[in-house]
Amino acid sequence: MMRAAFKKTLQQHFATQLLDCELLLDEITLHVPAEMIVSVCKQLRDDFDFSLLIDLCAVDYSEYGGTSWETKGASEHGFSRAVSGEGNSEPVTEGFRFAVVYHLLSIKHNQRVRLKVRLDAELPIIDSVVEVWNSANWFEREAFDLFGVLFDGHNDLRRILTDYGFIGHPFRKDFPLIGNVEMRYDEEQKRVIYEPVSIEDRTLVPRVIRDDNRYSRKR
Repeated sequence: MMRAAFKKTLQQHFATQLLDCELLLDEITLHVPAEMIVSVCKQLRDDFDFSLLIDLCAVDYSEYGGTSWETKGASEHGFSRAVSGEGNSEPVTEGFRFAVVYHLLSIKHNQRVRLKVRLDAELPIIDSVVEVWNSANWFEREAFDLFGVLFDGHNDLRRILTDYGFIGHPFRKDFPLIGNVEMRYDEEQKRVIYEPVSIEDRTLVPRVIRDDNRYSRKR
């Protein structure tokens, strides 16, 4: 089935359950209300043979649309706006800030579909889909650990990548790049201890676009 025809089928089947349905770059995205996520996932599994959840992740949109990194060139002195903060937007503290994104695969029909659910900034919480796909277990723990998204009904929602005593969620846009504490093993105390960060706070400059001959490798 062609993507456009499959999109129309999904729109008709979920007519009362979707916020939107997009077809962009030959990829279908279903925008689902948080309260409908389990119901929609079960129908996609049972009625459309989406037997595999191949990925689940969270997104922080708190600085989405900011202008601070819009550039096509760099001076010899770097990017002053990265230090001054010009063009940066303030983190979102109300309304929709987070999203949970699901990528599903139907081997039987050779189809893929993406689900996107927007979540509240103050309390990002959504029902777990572990009962639909067991593979969601560690995916949801990762999203909880890194973004602080809560999955209601998950029977073992613990951190999975950071330390047991870690404070905060490191993939949130307002989390400091150098972190809040550092840890080391203390020979005298014979245990791991936490200390204030000792490295100097500085601005990193990601996403530098260099597309001219000044940076080409000479052979």
